[in-house]
Amino acid sequence: MHPDIHLQLHTYRSAELHREAAALRPARRDIKAQLGWALVEFGLRLTQERSAPAAVRAPRAA
Repeated sequence: MHPDIHLQLHTYRSAELHREAAALRPARRDIKAQLGWALVEFGLRLTQERSAPAAVRAPRAA
């Protein structure tokens, strides 16, 4: 295969892959929102675990 043809085919394929990736990529704002809500959920889980005291077992009299 002639080098120029190989380079042209590579260029077309590269452009096609870039278009496909851009179509699958979610909007940047959506990613920020998802990350923000994930951090809020994580923080709420941390506070719930600390506020609920662990069950304390009293020593048994034998």
